[in-house]
Amino acid sequence: MKKVLLSIFAVVAFAMAANAQSVIDADDGRNPNDFYQQGIVVGKKAMPYPFLRESDVVWRTTIWRKIDFNESFNQFFYFPYEAEKNTQGRINLVNLILQAVNNGAFEIYEDDDMKIPQDVETALRQTMSVSTKENEVGEDEWGEPIIQIDTIRDPLDAASVKMAQLKEFWYIDKQDTRQKVRIVGLSFQYTKDVIKAGNADTQTDWTFWVPMDFMTVRQVLVNANAYDETNDVAERSYDDIFVQRYFDSYVTRESNTHNRSITDYLTGVDAIYESQMIEEKIFDIESDMWEY
Repeated sequence: MKKVLLSIFAVVAFAMAANAQSVIDADDGRNPNDFYQQGIVVGKKAMPYPFLRESDVVWRTTIWRKIDFNESFNQFFYFPYEAEKNTQGRINLVNLILQAVNNGAFEIYEDDDMKIPQDVETALRQTMSVSTKENEVGEDEWGEPIIQIDTIRDPLDAASVKMAQLKEFWYIDKQDTRQKVRIVGLSFQYTKDVIKAGNADTQTDWTFWVPMDFMTVRQVLVNANAYDETNDVAERSYDDIFVQRYFDSYVTRESNTHNRSITDYLTGVDAIYESQMIEEKIFDIESDMWEY
């Protein structure tokens, strides 16, 4: 009995000593931005989509939609737009994609069909802002200043990106008779400075397309946190955001006979009503399946 008690005492004493040592060592290598080591997202793997047979898809439509980063619900996509302010492991969506593209993490494409790969240097050059700056480089023989005009090219600024566009497939799976969605493409709308007829101007355009259903892309998204304003611990990865559809958006186009967007045939309030009608029609299809 004495041996058992001595063994228990030894175990308790060892545990207390180890705990005391951990308290003593707590200040060593302390992270000034947090009070404990975070590693839930680091090393996380994206969950592959389930295999889908052609015969299992009984209905399908293609939808294009836009996400406005100005809306308060979507602002976690936009902030922090300064790359140097990547505190608490946070990075905004545009900087995350640009960083991955520069590192060659995945291919990018010219259009939403994503059949023609685009060269990274060419794609990034197209997004650059072009401006001019006058510099005095000396004087001529009459004492007049000699002005040299330099062309300045600045890379895409994440602060200028306030809109994203998604291409997605909505379909009904015959195996479980459920309506599902796959996001297959992502593009950003940005504003840049341009020179037209010798005058400075601004231009709004769309970037390259990112293949969102590629595992290489999803792996980049799953290893980056998206901010949750209600709970810092409940941060979700950008892959979670898109899979769980935790964003606010509106439909701009549905696959149709004329292959056109809503704004090609409607404007103003009528375009808004058309967008809402397409959204409602998609969700009504699944519920209508169970009516008999």
